[in-house]
Amino acid sequence: MSVREQYWRYSLIAIILFLGIVIFKRISPLLGGLLGAVTAYTLLRGQMAFFVGHLRWRRGLAAMLMLVEAFVVCFIPIGLLVWVIVREVQHWELAPQRLVDSIRLYAGLIHEHTGYDMLRGDSLSWLIAQLSHWGQLVMEALSSLGINLFVMVIALYFMLIGGRRMEDYLFELLPFNLKNTQDVVSRIMKIVRSNAIGIPLQALIQGGIAMVGYWSFGVSDVVPLGIATSVASVIPIVGTSLVWIPVVFGLMLVGRWFEAIGLLLYGSLVVSQCDNLIRFILQKRMANTHPLITLFGVIIGLPLFGFMGIIFGPLLLSLFLLFVDMFKEQYVGSYVKRDDS
Repeated sequence: MSVREQYWRYSLIAIILFLGIVIFKRISPLLGGLLGAVTAYTLLRGQMAFFVGHLRWRRGLAAMLMLVEAFVVCFIPIGLLVWVIVREVQHWELAPQRLVDSIRLYAGLIHEHTGYDMLRGDSLSWLIAQLSHWGQLVMEALSSLGINLFVMVIALYFMLIGGRRMEDYLFELLPFNLKNTQDVVSRIMKIVRSNAIGIPLQALIQGGIAMVGYWSFGVSDVVPLGIATSVASVIPIVGTSLVWIPVVFGLMLVGRWFEAIGLLLYGSLVVSQCDNLIRFILQKRMANTHPLITLFGVIIGLPLFGFMGIIFGPLLLSLFLLFVDMFKEQYVGSYVKRDDS
């Protein structure tokens, strides 16, 4: 290869990298919607192939049917969740006195039992300001969610229309031989499908189990607490305890010790333990993924990808380990075991 050809090659690579970085920085607020489209496409590509390949439907008609299915399965539950959250936030903003009364009630109970005064000085004003600030953040997040859902619909439609041609083009860009390319694609499909189905299913099961406990021990606002528990179940390490532990403390403060101890035991032995059991069963059955990969993958993915990090974080970590295995197999090879005696 001549010097001029090398110059052309490396200049083109530099231009591609520069433009890619600029585009990524500008499009990063919409990354959740794009990753959501990739997830939905992974789940729907088999059905799309059936309608187009076997039933001979037009791609546009089949893609519209897939969008309707995604709307029913995904967008309606998300819309209901958003509606509940917006209603609660509006209650904070439209009826602040109710919130102030609740804060004063629990602050008085804490002062009575511990001697600590939460409302000394400007603490009450600070708490109200913080709650208002968090309410604004929630509304901004919901607005961003709406934009990303719109982007997801548009991107998903064109992915379904592109279909196999899009996949073939992307596969040709992968720097692997045929066997490694098939391994990578298979791993991506399995993990995305496993997390996209398993994590929401796990959240629904845990939320339902937690709602049974809240109802059994006489806790009010069972449905909002159940939804909050479902959402919290995807958070690594702490998970559902972010919801049921404060509820336990609330029961203790009002003197309902029997219900508080019962809910504490129920949350510790049933809600939290079923998290580990459900996660282990789903991940092993659907993708044969080690639970630690899922755990640390979510920890890695949430700061990088936002909510979609619960799917693409484990995928990122799993692909890293897969690439390490490929490198070892192809370039390092086996080694002779040392004799440590």
